[in-house]
Amino acid sequence: MIGAEAIIKCLEAEHVTTVFGYPGVAICPFYNSILESDIRTILIRTEQNAAHAASGMARLTGRPGVCAVTSGPGATNVITGIATAFADSIPLIVITGQVNSTLLGSDVFQEADITGAVESFVKYSYLVRKVNDIPRIFKEAFHIANTGRKGPVLIDIPIDIQNATLEKFVYPEEINMRTYKPTVKGNGAQIKKVIRELDKSSRPIICAGGGVILSDAREELRAFSEKYRIPVVSTMMGIGVMPTEHPLYYGMVGNNGKAYANKAMNDSDLLIMVGARVADRAVSQPDLITQNKVLIHIDIDPAEIGKNAGPSIPLVGDAKNIFLELLKEEFDDDFSDWISTLNEYRVKLAPKRNPNPEYVDPAAFIDMLSDKMAEDGVYVADVGQNQIWSCAYHKVKKGRFLTSGGMGTMGYSIPAAMGAKLAAPDRQVIAVCGDGSFQMSMMELATMKQHDVPVKIIVLKNNYLGMVRQYQHFTYKDHYSVVDLSGSPDLEKLSAAYDIPFLRVFNMKDAGEKLDAFLAKDEAMIMECIIDPMDLV
Repeated sequence: MIGAEAIIKCLEAEHVTTVFGYPGVAICPFYNSILESDIRTILIRTEQNAAHAASGMARLTGRPGVCAVTSGPGATNVITGIATAFADSIPLIVITGQVNSTLLGSDVFQEADITGAVESFVKYSYLVRKVNDIPRIFKEAFHIANTGRKGPVLIDIPIDIQNATLEKFVYPEEINMRTYKPTVKGNGAQIKKVIRELDKSSRPIICAGGGVILSDAREELRAFSEKYRIPVVSTMMGIGVMPTEHPLYYGMVGNNGKAYANKAMNDSDLLIMVGARVADRAVSQPDLITQNKVLIHIDIDPAEIGKNAGPSIPLVGDAKNIFLELLKEEFDDDFSDWISTLNEYRVKLAPKRNPNPEYVDPAAFIDMLSDKMAEDGVYVADVGQNQIWSCAYHKVKKGRFLTSGGMGTMGYSIPAAMGAKLAAPDRQVIAVCGDGSFQMSMMELATMKQHDVPVKIIVLKNNYLGMVRQYQHFTYKDHYSVVDLSGSPDLEKLSAAYDIPFLRVFNMKDAGEKLDAFLAKDEAMIMECIIDPMDLV
């Protein structure tokens, strides 16, 4: 068995079903060997999107997504996708081909020091020097990627190592890494402190981040919230921890969050921050969440606790385990007055819009789309104004909401939606993007056609890089610079070129009828919505 065949055996042992990627000479032994496997290969049209597609699959399955690209520009192109996954703690295994190991450092054709290049945004990286190390390295890589604070792991494999012969292939059954032992179970004494503080509190609130979803703790958090009637808000990455219309859920916090959600968090006397970084988009002034309140910060990553705000009670561990322990505890308190106050906030501080009737109102449209989507549908938002409208008006029922939160990577939605659809072929998957972000990944329409991935795409078209235009509107008093998207393709003709059905919506009058047609069949389709170029989030 050669190294490339051993890699395939490792992937099979980890129950990998799909590899996204783009071949080149340095990764050809791997792609030659995978033909003998049942693992499906998906040819992505640019390497960055291989990581995004693997991310979409990982977020639906809860297991690491896998992508494989060649050396040099193939490896450097995938960096943005790796950084995007790292920022949102998404588990990936990124396999890169590399030039012959005897030539490393000599600047030969398509050589790039990819392990050095990605050092700041991978959990770990490997440069494989010995073919017999392949089983151990892959076992470690999958373990590292999907335990503790999850994230991407890169494995760089020179072509001669892929072609070298193993003495014996044995995939490890167990793993014991002396220097890597993440804390999973929360400290019992700290959990008791949390309950004591809750018992003294009159205005508690839970702020849930993406770590709750990554640890599969949504049901446990919801049960805890319902048991003690504790209200919940979320960060952008935490959208979906509670159904949007759950009576105890008060929306997304942060710069672009709900005003009543931010006020609820600020007015609380006890804040449980769980699975969330205290980062600028969710908490613009970290000092505010420590003033006049008890801050309990629960996170699997001890480095995040206290990084931006000092908690009263730090609690390191996996959110699922911690909420299971919290549910065993008992305290007697009544927060009905606090909930009544929050319900008043929800009414008084509800967002007000004055949309132009000549265009599609993105708020009303996304609200309508949410009502018509399948209960377990997967909504994948891109980055820009479309993302903020999606966060504000999409209603999660029993489905999922995916987006690029930490890095804010435009072009994420279409490849991530493809990965999600391949992971869950029986679920409805819709990518929502702007006309700017669409053009960053529209080449993947070919991938959708080639591999029969029936993702539905909605393009909110305003002929601008809308979020930047909005910033320039307020900051530079309408002095616009490099935000005009003139020259964009006619999406009806583009759709026809890929033989994908197309619909265009000009205003809200026929939006409902067009949406019904758009959602009627499980097939790829593109819908373009013409929105007011001057609309604001």
